[in-house]
Amino acid sequence: MPFKHTALAGALFLASSFSSHAAPFTVEEATIQQVRQAFEQKQLSCEQLVSAYLARIEAYNLKGPALRAILTVNPHALELARSLDAKYASDPAGVGSLHCVPIVLKDNFDTADMPTSSGNVAMRDSRPQKDAFTVARMRQAGALILAKSNLQEFARGGVSISSLGGQVLNPYDLSRNPGGSSGGTGAALAANMALVGTGSDTGQSIRSPSSANSLVGVRPTRGLISRAGVMPNSFTQDEIGPIARTVTDAAKLLDVMVGYDPADPITALGVGKAPKTYTAALDANALQGATIGVLTNLLGTEARHAEVTQAVNAVADTMQHRGARIVRFDMPDLADLTGAVATDKYEAHAAFDKYFAGLPSDAPIKSFRQLVDTKSASPAIQKAMENEIAIVDGMQSDEYKTHMLNREKLRIALAAKMAELGIDAILYPMQSILVTEAGRQDQPERNGVLSNATGMPAVTFQAGFSKPADDAPIGVPIGAELLGRDYTEATLLGYAYAFEQAAHVRKPPLSTPALK
Repeated sequence: MPFKHTALAGALFLASSFSSHAAPFTVEEATIQQVRQAFEQKQLSCEQLVSAYLARIEAYNLKGPALRAILTVNPHALELARSLDAKYASDPAGVGSLHCVPIVLKDNFDTADMPTSSGNVAMRDSRPQKDAFTVARMRQAGALILAKSNLQEFARGGVSISSLGGQVLNPYDLSRNPGGSSGGTGAALAANMALVGTGSDTGQSIRSPSSANSLVGVRPTRGLISRAGVMPNSFTQDEIGPIARTVTDAAKLLDVMVGYDPADPITALGVGKAPKTYTAALDANALQGATIGVLTNLLGTEARHAEVTQAVNAVADTMQHRGARIVRFDMPDLADLTGAVATDKYEAHAAFDKYFAGLPSDAPIKSFRQLVDTKSASPAIQKAMENEIAIVDGMQSDEYKTHMLNREKLRIALAAKMAELGIDAILYPMQSILVTEAGRQDQPERNGVLSNATGMPAVTFQAGFSKPADDAPIGVPIGAELLGRDYTEATLLGYAYAFEQAAHVRKPPLSTPALK
């Protein structure tokens, strides 16, 4: 990890400086609001907060449980923190909504001050000329980009292994993977290495690590958030969004990420669709009068499904107790509708070449062909890219056009079922089985296709934990997902928040305790 630092302020517990009436601030499980309050009460400085997260990265990323969640730490993090402290001291009311919020970015988000490698050894020194659109918005809101996270290399898959960073481990069960492809962000946030983070989602790559790490993740409606400056896989499937430990923090980061960007024209569709703030929808009574449809096709009935199915059924029961009407339904043709809707392998070559064309002239890799020819990727990813580059004019093929038509068929079928049953959102498990063991090359039985093939928004949130085991002393996290109509992120977040406030599922992992 290319970062060194000196003593880190005793892991932040500055008891002697606390006011007599305020509870001591602790960094573990801290929220954006708690950090803001600690600043206001002069319990905490930005430098102290950043130092605490750096200490946890130092202790747990390559040491201790060795999660391998972080690829690069911002070498200027403490310097930036001191400058944010000076800004706060001069005008506390004038700082941004994310003032000194330490963020971990998935390392396919461009940053002008750090490499953007997507976990690949041949791209370890690739430095874009400017920040991604969303990264620039975060900085404008006062956020501090603390680190770049490990991932499934080039965001291709669900287990988070890269040639540059190795296998990310799940902090709840070190024998398992953390989901993917944004698994480094997921493991880092679960282990309290940052306050919030980002992911990208071609298939289910924001939501899979959210499910596997007891987090909240948002895959937005197609067109709501610009993807410019994020290394792509697909023009039609890719989305980016926030990952956080709480619904409120996910909503606050989403507020900053949305917006029109001419560099990603699809965002024109989202103009006027975002509320002033998504936090306005966060009401503990939001489920009262809602109709939630439980898609029973995705609730497995075999032994391997039992704990996940039980957890999602318990979510539905809690939602009903909080005032929702629960409608259980199935779609017998769902497997056929979702069987041929993926577009990424046909678009990957063109999407990557468009990204590489925007890199500076001295970039180590300047084309998809050059990248494939380095043979630098981890074996499964190298094979996938070789298969993709062998597809000639993929976006002109009849097969691609059929997949595009099938996406629309699925979209209409889901919308029609929601209309028929009067459903406001569809509930199902993000992963129908527990996250699999580390070292596997796949994570089967994920259900992200309902969102990635339709462009409809989805919010994944904490549903529960499996039974404790020797390798998982508090169990393995289980995530539920809500799917809604276009631009209903606020509604979905409101439902997730109401459940969160009723159930209080989130627990931190035991493998990364508070530092002494």
